[in-house]
Amino acid sequence: MPAPRHRSSAAPLAFLFAALIAYASLYPFTGWRVPGVSPLAFLTLPWPRWWTWFDLTSNLIGYIPLGALVFGALVRTGSRRLAAALAGIAAGGGLSFVMELMQNFLPLRVASNVDFGLNTLGALLGVIIGWAVDRCGWVDQWQLARDRWFIGRSAGGLALLLLWPIGLLFPAPVPLGVGQVVAPAQEAVMALLADTPAAAWLAEVNPFEDASDGLSPAGELCAVGLGLLAPCLLAFAVSHRSWRRLVLIAGAVVLGMAVTTLSTALNFGPQHALAWSTPRALSGMAAGAVVAAMLCWLPRRAIAGVALIAFTALVMLVGNAPADPYFADSLQAREQGRFIRFHGAARWVGWLWPYVAIAYLLVRLAARDAAHGGMAASTESPP
Repeated sequence: MPAPRHRSSAAPLAFLFAALIAYASLYPFTGWRVPGVSPLAFLTLPWPRWWTWFDLTSNLIGYIPLGALVFGALVRTGSRRLAAALAGIAAGGGLSFVMELMQNFLPLRVASNVDFGLNTLGALLGVIIGWAVDRCGWVDQWQLARDRWFIGRSAGGLALLLLWPIGLLFPAPVPLGVGQVVAPAQEAVMALLADTPAAAWLAEVNPFEDASDGLSPAGELCAVGLGLLAPCLLAFAVSHRSWRRLVLIAGAVVLGMAVTTLSTALNFGPQHALAWSTPRALSGMAAGAVVAAMLCWLPRRAIAGVALIAFTALVMLVGNAPADPYFADSLQAREQGRFIRFHGAARWVGWLWPYVAIAYLLVRLAARDAAHGGMAASTESPP
């Protein structure tokens, strides 16, 4: 008998993870050209002369989460295990085949049948892991725990919460300050309008000039506090009103500090891992945690409204934070290394995460308004 249907956060996570794989596989997206050989020629290539263990393990491990997520999402929505397993393997293998096929058209990438085989094997391992987890009953235990902690129809919110630490892996202008798109937006617009009269006009008017003023000490403290408060409020919007929200605050503090430390260590060296933990940054985190604790007993509708204000204030403050010249040097070196594709994916998550969260909260509020409006209409007596 098929399993009962549930809304699973694994479904949106599977789509997002597939998008990250596509980004990592096709970066830097430049120099597209028609290859001089058949796009399918990579399927019959011999074992490559040059290879590294990093390439082999990354191609294998990179597709394990995709296979597990596709399998888990289908099982949670009522599919049989065998059908979900075949779909997970096909999703991983199919995505890998398309990526290798498209790499033929990029001069900086090399299509490889070894990568295709390892990617498919990784998806298979992910399916096996997902099957074992499901057979052991851990998925049902997770569902019971999720029902105690979170409301129904919370899959989108949980997926966003799981993506938050990924966005923090790309160094922010201030700790926890995700969402800085002013500088890249300026560069993209100027590049798009290069050698046009509009470019000269924009250079003279400079609508982004206000974004280069920097943050005052109070503004930096508020930005850090909002960087912690925003994900806490998002968690409150999909959780039950109880003492468990205080645990979610503590988890956000620990996770935010740990990932920020890891990000700093990866980008500036292990000896600078705690360079971010200035008195101002720690005070901002403490302030954000205190405000979150004060708001944790509000109903979800009020929480969603306050969260929209917090996210809007966060992106406005972070947009005024200047770029870090030391990070620019680090990124330039990283662009020549093996981690840039994954680093670039984290950058996109960090840029877009607060805006996707704002859209998610608006959709939830609109859905609740529609539901309440329908209930009110149904209770009206006919004329």
